[in-house]
Amino acid sequence: MSLDLQIYGRSGASPEHSIVITNFITMVHTQLKDSTCRVFPDNVEYRWKMDDGSEKRVIPDASINCQIKGRKGNSFINAPQFVLEVLSPSTAKYDKTEKKEIYRSEEIPEYWIVDIKNKSVEIYELDYENDIPKYFLIDTITNENCSNLHLMHFPHIIINFERLFDGIE
Repeated sequence: MSLDLQIYGRSGASPEHSIVITNFITMVHTQLKDSTCRVFPDNVEYRWKMDDGSEKRVIPDASINCQIKGRKGNSFINAPQFVLEVLSPSTAKYDKTEKKEIYRSEEIPEYWIVDIKNKSVEIYELDYENDIPKYFLIDTITNENCSNLHLMHFPHIIINFERLFDGIE
C-alpha cells in the first residue's frame, strides 16, 4: 500500500500581527494584576454551543476574561468580557463577519478590530435592539483621534495608541 501524501505549508501570523498582540497584552496585564480578570494572548480557546446545537471554537488574538475558572479541559466555556482581533489578509473577512457574529451571539460586551495596515482600531460595543444583541461601531481610532482609545468596559485600563502599534513600520 502506497500513501500519496502532500504537505501544504501554512504560514503563521506576520511578525507585525504578533507585535500588536504582544503590545496589547503587555499594557493590559500589569493593570489587571490585582483583579479577578486576566488578559490572554492568542493561545486560549473558547468553546460554545450555538443556538442550532453546533459547537463553535474560536481563538481570539487577545481576550480579557473575568471568569477564568469556567473551563472544560483547556478551553473556556464562558464568554470573555473583551475580545481583540488583529486583521491579516487571510483572516480579515472571517474576523469581520463569522467571528464577529459568534462573539455577538455569545454577547461579548466589547470587540476591537485592529487594522495594522491602516493603523486603526474599530471599537464595537454590544447593545440590544428589540432584545436582540447587536454590535454598534462606537469609534474608529486613528492617529488623528488616538486620545480616544480606551476600553469601554475596563475604563481604569490605559491603552496607548502609539504603544499598541510600536514596532510597526
